[in-house]
Amino acid sequence: MHLSRPDARIYVAGHRGLVGSAVVRNLEAAGYDDLVVRTRAETDLRDRAAVDALFEEERPDHVVVAAATVGGILANSTRPADFLADNLAIALNVIEAAHESGVGQRGRLLFLGSSCIYPKLAPQPMREEHLLTGPLEPTNRAYAVAKIAGLELAEVFHRQHGDDMVSLMPTNLYGPGDSFDPESSHVLPALIRKAHEARGAGPGGADADLELWGSGTPRREFLHADDLAAAVRFVLETPQDRLREAAPDGLLNAGVGEDLSILELAQTVQDVVGGAGRIVLDPSKPDGTPRKLLDVSRLHGLGWTAETALRDGIAQTYAWYREALADA
Repeated sequence: MHLSRPDARIYVAGHRGLVGSAVVRNLEAAGYDDLVVRTRAETDLRDRAAVDALFEEERPDHVVVAAATVGGILANSTRPADFLADNLAIALNVIEAAHESGVGQRGRLLFLGSSCIYPKLAPQPMREEHLLTGPLEPTNRAYAVAKIAGLELAEVFHRQHGDDMVSLMPTNLYGPGDSFDPESSHVLPALIRKAHEARGAGPGGADADLELWGSGTPRREFLHADDLAAAVRFVLETPQDRLREAAPDGLLNAGVGEDLSILELAQTVQDVVGGAGRIVLDPSKPDGTPRKLLDVSRLHGLGWTAETALRDGIAQTYAWYREALADA
């Protein structure tokens, strides 16, 4: 039931997002040209009737659930109802419709979770079996609960009905096409934007200070979206018996296995952007989870590893951001 034919029909939900667009690029480059994509205006995945109609019309063999309402600490803190309701609806509607249309029997569904599903104080690095062993980080609990529900839905459809459904939990993602909106972006694109805007913005044309939320001590791991897309295709192409031997619970972490502090990240971003202003910490703002490092031994054991070095990925992302500003 794994992806083994170049003519297989693959539905990529959320194809315009950072992850979904990377998945589409990767699949097309590998020769898969029968891809199903729909914008939100065409099919709102929160609308069950619209989702059922999509599956009835398109009859995909495989499904990648990359659609989600996402954001950083600020967005998660101020819009928790949206994050919970939207992501619960997307997961339930797409997974149930995939089951009812037979995707789990003729192909595979891959659901994308998030590293925020793990407890705030989980042992480090976090293994898949740490799921649901402690309280979640309050700042993104609503989003995490919705993603946990999606993981569980995929797994219970496998257990009860034999559907081929698995889940990938990526670490913090970044790359070309990311959101740089100051109200909703994640930490890395937010830092890129701040560092860029600080250049020459100080007194007398000097570089302005780069303000950093929190203490700068939390540690994070970052995975390039193109590397995650490669992991998605790798998992789709891996036979089910190998996947289930490595991941009996259907869960696979996707990351690089290395982390750095937020202060170190800011310094790296500033170096790439070319700024020379001070990095100023604002301890009145929340830090979030103290550390989030994934144990990626399951995917590594199957034969997949990330390829993009963080500094190279930041430079590529910054180049894209500058081009986007020029085009705008």
